[in-house]
This record gives sequence, C-alpha cells and structure tokens, in this order.
Amino acid sequence: MDDRTLKVLEYNKIIDMLAEHTVSNLGREIVLALRPGNNIYEIKEWLQETSEAVEILLKKGSVPLEGIYDVRTPLKKAEIGSIIENSELLKISDTLSSVRKLKSFMKEKGDSSYPIIEDLISLLVELKSIEVSINNVVLNEEEISDNASPELSSIRRKIKDTHIRIRDKMNSMVTSVSYQKYLQEQIITIRSDRYVIPVKQEFRSNVPGVVHDTSASGATLYIEPMAIVEMNNDLKQLKIKENDEVRRILLQLSAQISEKNQEIKTNLKILTTLDFIFAKAKFSLNYNCIEPLINDLGRISLKKARHPLLDPKTVVPIDIHLGDTFNILVITGPNTGGKTVSLKTVGLLSLMAQSGIHIPAADRSEISIFDKVFADIGDEQSIEQSLSTFSSHMKNIAYILNEITEKSLVLFDELGAGTDPTEGAALAMSILELLRNKKIKTVATTHYSELKAYALTTKGLSNGSVEFDIQTLKPTFRLSIGMPGKSNAFEISKKLGLNEAIIERAKDFITKDKIKFEDIITNLEESKKKADEERDISERLRYETEQIKKEADRKLQKLESQRDSIIRKAYEEAKEIIDKQKEAINEMIKDLKEAADKETKEKLSAAEKVRLRIKNVENDMQAKSSDILFGRRHKPPKKLKLGDTVRIIRLDQKGYVATSPDENGNLVVQAGIMKVNVNINDLQLEKDEDTVKKVTTNYTNIARSKSSALPLELDLRGKTLDEALFDVDKYLDDAFLSRIKNVTIIHGKGTGVLRSGIMQLLKDHPNVKSYRLGGYHEGGVGATIVELK
Repeated sequence: MDDRTLKVLEYNKIIDMLAEHTVSNLGREIVLALRPGNNIYEIKEWLQETSEAVEILLKKGSVPLEGIYDVRTPLKKAEIGSIIENSELLKISDTLSSVRKLKSFMKEKGDSSYPIIEDLISLLVELKSIEVSINNVVLNEEEISDNASPELSSIRRKIKDTHIRIRDKMNSMVTSVSYQKYLQEQIITIRSDRYVIPVKQEFRSNVPGVVHDTSASGATLYIEPMAIVEMNNDLKQLKIKENDEVRRILLQLSAQISEKNQEIKTNLKILTTLDFIFAKAKFSLNYNCIEPLINDLGRISLKKARHPLLDPKTVVPIDIHLGDTFNILVITGPNTGGKTVSLKTVGLLSLMAQSGIHIPAADRSEISIFDKVFADIGDEQSIEQSLSTFSSHMKNIAYILNEITEKSLVLFDELGAGTDPTEGAALAMSILELLRNKKIKTVATTHYSELKAYALTTKGLSNGSVEFDIQTLKPTFRLSIGMPGKSNAFEISKKLGLNEAIIERAKDFITKDKIKFEDIITNLEESKKKADEERDISERLRYETEQIKKEADRKLQKLESQRDSIIRKAYEEAKEIIDKQKEAINEMIKDLKEAADKETKEKLSAAEKVRLRIKNVENDMQAKSSDILFGRRHKPPKKLKLGDTVRIIRLDQKGYVATSPDENGNLVVQAGIMKVNVNINDLQLEKDEDTVKKVTTNYTNIARSKSSALPLELDLRGKTLDEALFDVDKYLDDAFLSRIKNVTIIHGKGTGVLRSGIMQLLKDHPNVKSYRLGGYHEGGVGATIVELK
C-alpha cells in the first residue's frame, strides 16, 4: 500500500488509537506494524476474528489477558543454558498464568461458537508444573524462598544459628565492664560483611583482633575480636554455600523452562495475537463499528459511515456507494461543506477494513478489496522545490496515473484546481476519462460546473453533492449521490444583504443555459429526496423479507434434521426387533435339527422359510435406510448389464455385475475374489474406466505443467482434508525436485482440522526437514512454514 496515502488519510492515527487498547508491549508491536492486506480470504478471516472477539466481550465481559510479558530474552537465556533472573522468572510465571486463566475463561462459553479464537486458545499449552515451580522458589525480584530446596533450608538455618551465636558473644563483650572503657560506643556493627565493634584508637592494643575499617577522624577503629574470627569465617563459608545452592536451583529452573521452550514461545505468540485481536474488538465497541461485507469486485456501499477521527457526537454520517452502476463519483458543494471529509471517509474505511479493523458504519455496509489506494488530498505546495500548488498536485497525479491498476481506488481532492478554471476543468475531464476507460474506481471533489455537466452526460460517472441549508447559511454535511451541487452564490449573497439589483445584474452576465442548468438541479434535488425516501422503505422491506426467509429456511432445515433422526431411530428399533426374532428362530432351528422324525422336519422347513422372509425384510430395510445411515444420496442404477462396473455402497467396494437382477432386485457382484449377494438399491454405477483414465491423465499433465513455475506458497483454504493432503504431498514432491528450500502452506485457522492433518503428514514426509507455524505477518496459525531437505 502506498505510504503517502497512509499518511494523507491519517491511517497512522487509527493505528495509534488501536494500540491504546492493547495490554502488552508485544500486542502493541503487532498493531504498530499493521498494514492493509489485499488477500480477500485473509481479510475476511481478520474481520471474523474481530467479530468473534466483540461477541465474547459483550457476552462474557473482560478477557483475562493481563500478565502477558515479553519473555523472549529469558527464553533465549534458557536455550543457551544461562541462568534466568528472579524478575524474569516471575514474568514467565505470570505469562503462563495468563494461559491457564484464558483457557478456563473460554470453557464457560455457552451456546455460541467462536471457531477462530477457540482454535487459537486450543493451541495454548498449560504448563502448571513450571508455574508452580517458579512460585515455590521465587518470592520476589530479590529473594529466593527458604523452601526452594532442603539443602538451602538447612544452610539458611545454620546461617541464622551462627548469627545468633556471634551476636551473643559480642553482646557479652560489649556489656562487659572490662571492655566498656575501650569502646567508643556500646554497639555491634558490620564492616566488609563481618561483625565488628568500635574501639578507641588509643586502646588498639588492648583489644586483640582484625581491624576492618577506621572512622573519618581516625579516632575509632572497627575491630573484629579474635574470639569471633572463626565464627565469622564459618558464616562466610555458609553464605558461599548459600549462593552456590541458589545458583543451582536457578539453573535447575532454567533447564526446566528450556525443556518447554518451544511450547512457551508458541504460547507467547498466541497470547500476543489474542491481545491484538481483542484490541481490535475494544476499538470496534468504543467507536460503534461493524464488520462490513467484503467483495473483490470494486463495489463500495457505505451506509451511515462516520469518519473515526471526528467527534462521534457531532459528526454527520454519510451514505456513499460506488462500483455498481458507475465507477467514478464527482462530489461538488461549498467549501467546508464536507467534500474532503467524504473523500477521506471512503479511503480510510477501506484501509481499515483491509487491515481487519471494523468500520464505523451501519449494518450491511460493503467494502471492496483494492490492491492499492491512491490519494491526492490537501495543499502540497513546496517552496523548497519551487513547485506551486497546481504543480505539486500534477506531479502527484502523474505518479498515481503511472501506478494504478484495475484493482486500485483513486481519490482526488479539488481535481484541476490551482490554475485557469477553463484549462483546469478540461484537464480534470481528461483525467477522469482516462480513469473511466480503465474502469478505475475513483472519487473526486471539484468546484467546476463543467465537471458536473460531464458527470451528468457521461456513462460510468455520477454526481454527488454535499447539501447546504440556505436558511441558516450553513452546510448540513450530508452527502447526496446522483445530484450535482449548486453554487448557491446568489442565494447566500441575498441572505447576507447584498442589493437585489446587483444580484439581478449579475444573473445577466451568466448564460441562460447555465441558469436553466441550476434550475434543473433544484428540481432534481426535490425529486431525488422523494426517491430516496421510497428506496429506503423498499430496502427495509426487502431486508425484513430476507430475514423472514432465512428464519423459514432455518426451521425447514431443523425439520429435515428431525425427520432423518426419527427415521434413523425407527430403523434402529426395527433392527433390534428383527435381531431378537432371528435369535429366537435360530435357537428353535437348532433344537429341531437335533430331532429326526418327519413332523419335526416339516417344522424345520417352515422355520427356515420364516428366517428367509425375515432376511428379505432386513435386506429391504437396509437398502431403503442406507441413505440416512451412511449420509449418501444416490439413485440406484435402472438397467444393469453383465460386466458393468458398480460400487457396493455399504461395503465401499468396487466390483462387476456377475448375474442379472431377479424380480426382487437381488443379484451377484464379483468383488475381487469374492462373490457378494446384494440388492440393486445398494449399488452405484461407476464411470467407464477409459473416461476415468482420460481425466486422470489430463490432471497429471496439468500438474506437470504447473510444476515448471512452482509458487512458493500453497493455498488450501476451502478444500476438504483428503483433497488438501493429496495437494500437499504432490506440492512437496514438486518443490523438492525444483530444489526449493522453504515453502508456505496456507490452511487457514478455521476449526483446525486442515492444520492438524497437514502437520501429521509433514511429520513423516521424507522430503521435509522441519516445519513451524507462521509468525503474525506470515499468516499466524493459519499458515505453516516448511523447510525442505
């Protein structure tokens, strides 16, 4: 996207506003790096994730995302075997705690479904053991708990006992009558981490010991008495042991974190992404935004759209549409009437939507995806480059015209202004004609009457105007599409008290055609207001009708689902009854076979007939119910010939017709080495082998031709798992043969089925060296980065 356009449309201000809603520095980093995309699938997913987050905030309240810290540095330390500091350990613990709280929060979800966010949260790994270990060891940024290990507890207990013994011994010396005259004060203090007493300089020889310090005046010596030197030495040794044990404990914790380094990194990436998503949701709620409909056809339809940087209490919403019946909109109207605001609103809301940010507009607003958005807005006069306002605009317009494509959106403010009006208008019309021929979506503002007439008489262009209230002499800031704006110069002058004779004389200087044109505009304005009112009523009725139809379709679908469920249940109950009867008859036949008289044989024959009848009923019921039980919808073959290729649906096996169907539709199918008795209702006629072979050959040729210019990414969105696995396997083989080292597989976030299946394939694929989930600007968890051997 053009950087100058982002600046002119104040996109960076929206980014700064969005960043204020993040709770972590990492989430803020993602926001500040955000730029509009142009892939419609990604943009729809970005907007959907924002909508899911909005619904969660509305239904469940604040999300527990506090406690996310940037722990990339301590994780790197753990990776290289270095010690992680107390403060860093506490941040890791808080981050892992956020994972646990978030998963617990989302378990109470109710009836709603949030596929993208739930998929992200499902990838979070709870590491309660590490969290507990850190909390058991680290008390705060400075202290390690005594209970961090039995050895540390023992050492600190000994240190405490040694402190007590030393102080007891020194207290006895300080309070001793024989020592009092040698001491400057009756206190015990510490110098160089050893206990000492303050001794007067003149009594140095009377107190044997080690001098550790001297007062500034030199009158006091701080002496460690010989009687406690050994105890102080013991204390120092214990403190060395304590430091060694603390270091060992921290190293052990660091090693424990290192073992789960990848899981913590993944957690951090997902938490950061969720912070970003919920920041978008908070922004959406704060500014009363909606998820717009998205298309890639160049169609824009904004309803009650508001510029997000204007005061929501005073901003006037606008309705604006483009790209349906016309591609170029020419907006006219008085200065400070809202022309430039309308222009910026279209551009900024397009950039927001393409960044996955909801837009401040009414429901059913629609935005198109553009590959680039260009804007020439404002006074770009450059004294340093000796460029006038007109020259600066023309330089920028020339750049835009060289860069545009059919998928671009172009915004011109005061097109052709800053020079002779006749020449400026002619130049503006020429530029608009070029854009019209290229079918570029364009919005331009102007004061030129020539452009109004040009838009009225040229196919593919439409006029728009910002309204002006003659009574109050103030703009209403409302935008009207299909109507050119009036200058209103005479009416305003009259209201302001200018002599009517002057106004009438001024009209004489204007051509009759122009006066007539202004009168036509006035009549059109009145007609359009009535048409707009009727259109609004019509759209509201159509929307209500659509909602009623959707509700009816939903109820119909529910009824069909209930019908299938009832039939399935009836089949299961009937099958249970038949199974019981079969079991009883089999038992009876078994008993009768043990007898030998004629009467018994007759009973046996009758029982066999009953069993055969039950078998026929069962087969018939299975054939009629197979659609429901196996989810298939097929028509049984009407005419079967010997040798036809068929598929036995219940067995999912292919075979060949061995006998013609009898009167009940029963026949024999040769499936491999087996002959299977089936009913025709359980068969499906297969395509001719030559046709299948031809289709397969054509597909192979197409695949081979594509591999010669193999792309670096494979987009699988919209495919089933089986289709995706086939495509990935072949794509990896082609990439390996083409000696490509790194490729991207785009599977989307969705329900996670595609991602799981693909990762299982990558795990055992002979050409894959390694793989990982993409970073945020690589597609996040919706893409997998694969390194080939």
